[in-house]
Amino acid sequence: MTTTAPLATSSPTAPVPVIRADGVTLVRDGKILLDSVSMTVRSGEHWALLGANGAGKSTLLGLLGAIRHPTRGTVEVLGRTLGRVDLRELRTLLGHVDPRHPLRSPLSVNEVVLTGLTNSVEPVPRWSAGPEQRERAERLLKMLGMGGKEGSRWPALSQGERGRTLIARALMPQPRLLLLDEPATGLDLAAREQLLDSLDALREEHPELATVLVTHHLEELPASTSHAMLLRGGRCVASGPADEVLTTDQVSDCFGHPVRISRTDGRWAARARRTPRR
Repeated sequence: MTTTAPLATSSPTAPVPVIRADGVTLVRDGKILLDSVSMTVRSGEHWALLGANGAGKSTLLGLLGAIRHPTRGTVEVLGRTLGRVDLRELRTLLGHVDPRHPLRSPLSVNEVVLTGLTNSVEPVPRWSAGPEQRERAERLLKMLGMGGKEGSRWPALSQGERGRTLIARALMPQPRLLLLDEPATGLDLAAREQLLDSLDALREEHPELATVLVTHHLEELPASTSHAMLLRGGRCVASGPADEVLTTDQVSDCFGHPVRISRTDGRWAARARRTPRR
């Protein structure tokens, strides 16, 4: 029987911080996109970034993913401070899942997953994966519900199958941090539920992995979500344990609309609150 190697090691009594953002502000073309945002993500925590369009969710994820520098404040990712490290090198240590993956070639699922080892969209010439790496790709695909589809071609995959393939790709370098930018975008109900089940299974099998997921919709949060941050207009409205943050009053304030929040079997849902007619 083959066992999956842990993605990271840390003390069970003192989770390791994988992200520290302190007073982060980002200004572009004179516009404040993020305003004094702070957060700490530790090993084994699963964060959700929520807010309306333009709230700053993807902008913050870009900082955490070493895609850009802050204008003010400090960001540490895996113990490395942005501005003092080569961003390209740091990005190779992260798992980043973007459903807008720019692949155009008809690669097989297995080939797509293996590109996670070279941090490239297309296979690198004269490079080939070893037996252990190919075995790891097979294990990840099976865990994510893609077993038996290793030979399927990218253009023929559904959006949900592409999403799970990209998660497997991001996990190939065994990162300590996985970033997911709206992974349920464009998925139908069945595909969304398959994706969320896969994320729950991933988090259970790799308890040291930290994740940050961006979404507009509470219904797209896996039950394993442990922490949340609400953003509005580039500012943090609330941040902390998910059950303390994802409340009716705070979510309503974040989105500027009265909603009622409920949680059933670990999953959140939001419904509009009717206002009395005069």
